[in-house]
Amino acid sequence: MPGPDERLVVVDPQVVFADPGTSPWGSPMFAGAVGRMRELADAFGPERTVVTRFVADPGLGGSWGPYYAEWPFALVPDDDPLYAVVPELAEVTQTVVTAGTFGKWPVLRAVVGASGRVTVAGVATDCCVISTVLPMADAGVTVEVVGAACAGSTPENHERALAAMALFAPQVTVV
Repeated sequence: MPGPDERLVVVDPQVVFADPGTSPWGSPMFAGAVGRMRELADAFGPERTVVTRFVADPGLGGSWGPYYAEWPFALVPDDDPLYAVVPELAEVTQTVVTAGTFGKWPVLRAVVGASGRVTVAGVATDCCVISTVLPMADAGVTVEVVGAACAGSTPENHERALAAMALFAPQVTVV
């Protein structure tokens, strides 16, 4: 059971990442991890669970221009069904934060603070999860990543990302 001040962050559990048949960004591991994400959210409760969302923001400029040139399918509005939270997790929280970047720490900081403990689950382990976890730990948050509740772009990339995050112990623990 999580401690009273501990939070759960579920990174980007969205339709766009849930099924390779729906999107080129879909994780083949998502179906196996979403139930574990739900179990964690149920254990933490809606008041201590935060869900993040990625949405395209071509206005960011810089390297995002060539990125969206390669992935034009993603240039849809925030309310497009691709960016919806999957039904299994749509009602698990009172707090949803949205950002146009892989890492969600800049928007999460105001919600979870820069100290304490945060458990992390989500997709993609090798993109948005690792991009969120490392700056969070660098800011002083103690982070526990639940590997079985994360989904990578491939099983190999998932394992590499978990191994990379484990290098940041004791600030980051992979379980």
